[in-house]
Amino acid sequence: QVQLVESGGDLVQPGGSLTLSCAASGRTLDVGWFRQAPGKDREGVSCFSDQWQRTFYHDSVKGRFTQLRGNTNNIIILQMNDLKPEDSAVYYCAAPESCQSGWYSRAGLNRGHGTQVTVSS
Repeated sequence: QVQLVESGGDLVQPGGSLTLSCAASGRTLDVGWFRQAPGKDREGVSCFSDQWQRTFYHDSVKGRFTQLRGNTNNIIILQMNDLKPEDSAVYYCAAPESCQSGWYSRAGLNRGHGTQVTVSS
């Protein structure tokens, strides 16, 4: 199983930007980010589908967040712009079997340990 390690979480002011990175120990096909805030359910942020060769985004982050591959295919980046307080959460990188609806909640999901993002003035 591919190991995933996130980094880049920080405290940032509203309207600011942050870049998260995920280092994978091997090749990934479908890969994405989900987040979870205290007392809330997991929320899928973005997911790249190898089958469709496209990235799907949650409506709340469209136009603000971009998921990219790094200089090597084993680095997955989440660029976050115009951050809002409601974006505050622990962000997890994951390698699901597919990006189908609810992928971030499936049992046995291969994911990292997460990185904290806090948006506050």
